[in-house]
Amino acid sequence: MSKNMIWITGADGHVGTALHKVLPEHGYHVLCTNKEDVDVTDMDAVRLYAEMNRPTVIINCAALTNPSECEANTEEAYKVNAIGARNLATAAERLGAKLVQMSTDDVFDGDSEVPYNEFDNPVPRSIYGKSKLAGEQMVSSLCTRHIIIRSSWVYGTGADFVHEFLEADGRIEVASDECAVPTSAKELAKVIMNLIDGTNYGIFHIVCTGGPVSRYEYAVKLKELTGKDIEVKETAGQKHVRPVYSLLDNMMLRICGLEEPADWKESLQEFLKEMR
Repeated sequence: MSKNMIWITGADGHVGTALHKVLPEHGYHVLCTNKEDVDVTDMDAVRLYAEMNRPTVIINCAALTNPSECEANTEEAYKVNAIGARNLATAAERLGAKLVQMSTDDVFDGDSEVPYNEFDNPVPRSIYGKSKLAGEQMVSSLCTRHIIIRSSWVYGTGADFVHEFLEADGRIEVASDECAVPTSAKELAKVIMNLIDGTNYGIFHIVCTGGPVSRYEYAVKLKELTGKDIEVKETAGQKHVRPVYSLLDNMMLRICGLEEPADWKESLQEFLKEMR
């Protein structure tokens, strides 16, 4: 077992891509897989890959994240988001490896008037949120050395709100009743690396600071930073069953003396600059 061997599942997503850039720069050897390489819902495939490569850390970024797809395919949502997490937790425990499980702000109901911290009880409303919470529970019960990461509105490489805005033509309609904080996958990856390097375990909220912000305000900021000639139209109502207010509090990072991610506006400006 290599001391610095890390296996990332779902490595072609926002967080996986960012981790693949950050970790090798700090001496880690990274193994990246997607569904075609290793299907996390297949226990035998997961166990075989884990035993062949013997990573010291497994980071599970594999997930079914589209809310409407989860609502339409409940069984598949639980299969990927819960059973996939179970399989990786079992494999990590057999190896004595750390397991980092990526989760979401959707595990909360959105009824709070203050930011959710790691000690608040999750009450998900959507199938997406429920299946991700089930994955958290699988991981915490089956893997001793686990780190569960909840974040919100993550953007980076691939499909997300930033790219939706940049690709919009003339006008974009965005909800004014959804409130959280945009989080850079790059900033998220930096904090995850610090957690991997340390000895802290449990649930951690990792979001950029400077929130909360509505999706409408987010779009207005994007317009300001890009100078894009586009009409940003404010709308009410949500397309999916998601928490209206899901601002996360990075309480555990502060308790453990770990640095929080940068301000969301600064991170967004840096991301857009790097894209040019």
